[in-house]
Amino acid sequence: MSQSKKKKVVTTKKRVSPTSAKVRKGAIKRKAPTLIFKKENYVLMGIGAGLVFLGMILMLGGSMPSDDVWDESIIYSFRRTVLAPLVIVAGLVVEVFAIFKRA
Repeated sequence: MSQSKKKKVVTTKKRVSPTSAKVRKGAIKRKAPTLIFKKENYVLMGIGAGLVFLGMILMLGGSMPSDDVWDESIIYSFRRTVLAPLVIVAGLVVEVFAIFKRA
């Protein structure tokens, strides 16, 4: 006859409250968030966006005077095929420059 030993479980009815850090008033001073870009960067970004927008405007238009007439000089003009894409690329270059420029 062997007796099995039972484990005793001890429970406490103590109430445990969560801990919190005690901070005195005015002990923590936070700095105002600093902006990544300066005013000059934002101005350059606006100029770049304006150039991209201007290039898109230059590509607009080109409706034919009559539905029966096909005029290639209206559709494939210098303004649409060369000038507008160059203005858009210039705007994108200004945007990249504005992002990487340290003020």
